[in-house]
Amino acid sequence: MLKIMRARDYDDMSRKTANIILAQVILKPTSVLGLATGTTPIGAYEAIIRAYERGDVDFSQVQTFNLDEYRGLANDDPQSYHYFMRKHLFDNINIDLDHVHVPDGSNADAAAATTAYDQMIEDAGFCDLQLLGIGRNGHIGFNEPDAAFSTGTHCVDLTRSTIEANARLFEREQDVPRQAYTMGIQSIMHSRMVIIAAAGDEKAQAVRDMCQGPVVPSCPASVLQLHPNAVLVADELALSLLS
Repeated sequence: MLKIMRARDYDDMSRKTANIILAQVILKPTSVLGLATGTTPIGAYEAIIRAYERGDVDFSQVQTFNLDEYRGLANDDPQSYHYFMRKHLFDNINIDLDHVHVPDGSNADAAAATTAYDQMIEDAGFCDLQLLGIGRNGHIGFNEPDAAFSTGTHCVDLTRSTIEANARLFEREQDVPRQAYTMGIQSIMHSRMVIIAAAGDEKAQAVRDMCQGPVVPSCPASVLQLHPNAVLVADELALSLLS
């Protein structure tokens, strides 16, 4: 069963999420972190940067693997997740950029790009801690509702709801890429600890399905019920439908 850490609001959720990540790095300076993008983790990344600026934590030996990247975007594209991570975290801490990994969205050869990413994750020993958000349809990373749980990193067609949710980050909805490379469910489940961050009432149904619904691939996040060390950090609005 998922463990639940209640937060008052988005800011409190962000602080609690950041504190778990910071504790992981402080206790194991060579940690391998799995990181997420989107609006949900921005507050946690800001709290991590503040802790670094205070001298509380050292990222010089940390490795990171991001969950996903849009297919067709180069690393320096302002809409890419590689650019997002540089802006919101990596450029503000002392991490070695040779130690950060994001799927190569510029590689049009999906099989080559995804196989190479899986090999890097395996060579690193998988993630000590994986940070996740949750989509309104229950997706984690870009693992969308499907007929079966995904295994390794793969190319996925984004659903309409995911495209609409991400459109706020683009000038126009039609600019949102329709495909992405994403870490698979199997790689996520290999992580030794998983943190799911959620805030807002628009996530309440997905949180309920993840925590109290059946374990089914139509709600990819529901598989986290089977993880031995998964923690949901969520505000009151996101938890509002839990019984």
